[in-house]
Amino acid sequence: MKWPVASDLLRRLTGDSGAAFQDAERVDIASAIGPLADVLVFVVAMGMGVPLGPAQIAGFIVAAVLHYFLKVRAALAAKGRAGDLRLHGRLLVVSLMALFLRGGVLSLLTQTWGWPAYVAILFAIAAGLAVIRPGYALSIASTTWRFGSSTHWRALAVGLVVYAFVLRLVYLGQVELLPEETYYWNYSRHLDIGYLDHPPMVAWLITLGTAIFGNVEFGVRIGALCCGLIATFFTYRLTRNLFDEASALAVLVLAQVLPFFFLTGLVTTPDAPLTAAWAASLYFLERALIARRAGAWWWIGVCMGLGMLSKYSIGLLAPATFLFMLLDPQSRRWLWRWEPYAAAVVAVAIFSPVIVWNAQHEWASFAFQTLGRLAETPQFALHKLIASALVLITPTGLLAIAVALSRPRPDGPGSVGAADFQRHWRFVQVFVLVPLSVFVAFSLRHEVKLDWTGAPWVAALPALAFGMASLGEGPVRGTLAWIHGAWVPTVLVVVLFFGAGLQYLALGLPGVGYSKKMELVPIGWRDLGRQVHGVVEEVRTRTGEAPLIVGLDRYFIASELAFYAPDQVQSVKGTSSGHLFGAMGLMYERWFPPQSQQGRTLLLVAWDAKDLAGPSIESRVQRLDPIRDGVVTRDGGVIRPFHYRVAYEYRDIPQGE
Repeated sequence: MKWPVASDLLRRLTGDSGAAFQDAERVDIASAIGPLADVLVFVVAMGMGVPLGPAQIAGFIVAAVLHYFLKVRAALAAKGRAGDLRLHGRLLVVSLMALFLRGGVLSLLTQTWGWPAYVAILFAIAAGLAVIRPGYALSIASTTWRFGSSTHWRALAVGLVVYAFVLRLVYLGQVELLPEETYYWNYSRHLDIGYLDHPPMVAWLITLGTAIFGNVEFGVRIGALCCGLIATFFTYRLTRNLFDEASALAVLVLAQVLPFFFLTGLVTTPDAPLTAAWAASLYFLERALIARRAGAWWWIGVCMGLGMLSKYSIGLLAPATFLFMLLDPQSRRWLWRWEPYAAAVVAVAIFSPVIVWNAQHEWASFAFQTLGRLAETPQFALHKLIASALVLITPTGLLAIAVALSRPRPDGPGSVGAADFQRHWRFVQVFVLVPLSVFVAFSLRHEVKLDWTGAPWVAALPALAFGMASLGEGPVRGTLAWIHGAWVPTVLVVVLFFGAGLQYLALGLPGVGYSKKMELVPIGWRDLGRQVHGVVEEVRTRTGEAPLIVGLDRYFIASELAFYAPDQVQSVKGTSSGHLFGAMGLMYERWFPPQSQQGRTLLLVAWDAKDLAGPSIESRVQRLDPIRDGVVTRDGGVIRPFHYRVAYEYRDIPQGE
């Protein structure tokens, strides 16, 4: 009698038959088979000498296939969706996202923290499962993925935001620094209140980050990650004030995933603090101009001042603010109030260190960014400006903002009255179009750079997010329907692109060789630093003095060699750029004046052997050793050759001789 009673109790507790309980047991076993196979394949592959990256990919593929056939396929069949190709596509996207995150965790634990690979793979598998379990569940539960329209779009948005942040956090300290980053790290080693080509905020951020975490990649980049969070926070608050909560949730996706914003939260350049200050300034401008809060003007002054300490282009918010006051009747009263002018005084006071530096250095930085730009050879570059926008906010984003700003005022959310919404929409239009029009006008006669329009797109994010969230509430046709349907594929492609790119930079990808463009793809700088500083020790032993390393380009080689040196303190003092031989060296011209290097022994390093010879070299030194060759490698793979030679008794040739 005991067994039937126990069996009946089991059925009641499970709410199903004993057969269903046995099925549940089989599902649990099936769930465990995948991870076990993952570990087994990884261990066997590593034992056979397969590199870390390919070994973990092999294990993942085997585990994913087993998981699909043992568990997922039955779940799809139960819902009648076994033949749904779109669903299978979403499952593939989730699987790739899991692969790229777990590769980062594995690389972090083994290559950065020094864990044994056989232990680290367990945590990497757990990281992958943390993506696959909810990702698969969301994919199966949703019939479609569209922001604002599908039943689970909010879960999708939150998942993408969290994934994008964690992906950056995991890879932050693993990928070698770009030349620009090591150049700004050299800023921080020559700490000052101003520099020739940029204000000092980026140097101050790096100084703080490296003081806490050390002179490593993570220490250099942690400031950018924090700035990205600040920009996201204020963009969220701005969008919620202008539109509604749904739009604010959608803007989190854009602020974390769109290429410019993803990269400014990863790579430390002046654009990182600039974007944070731009977003904060817009938030407080909305509070002052739309919500009529006088106290917001003090924060506008603070944010604008911090922004000008980051990059001068934030000054474009001033004419945009003035124009909005003229166009908006309710804001005109601020023209006769003292608060906006007090905000300007606060901003200038915060910015004053840069003014002092310029006054002490013949206004060099102001001249470099104004007269220097205008003096460049005239050329038409509007097409490059458009191309940069396509890269920074994607073709979908550029088309969406073009359509949004050219349309008559759309209907606002129910929580915003028609008159108020008109003001909100005008706010977006003015603060997008005024800065953008300046760059468009400049591009008609001058060269432009990729990142110039980056921070100004912050003002466009609320409008893009409003379109993403509101268009899903009713039927749309034509271009608007295409844009709304394109947002999810666009975001997923961007996420996968960055995930694959970061894994390539940290671990490599099977069948994909290493790029020779080290100035664009940071792979191989560590090896170059190791080899060059080995040559330095050889010259020191032979001559009795350490040579001054000279990278024969603008600043890329010099900056990277200073950072990736065994002794960074000495390398900063002993690494300079090609300005010693007539090229432009930016701040290196001030850190290493040619007249101060008279009589020194130099170690010249270049990518092209031709750069190590010729009148510009031979006329400035007493004698030269033969040119020697080296090869930059990564994990046994050849990246590119480099060339070097020793030069003796350098002498400066003043201009005009």
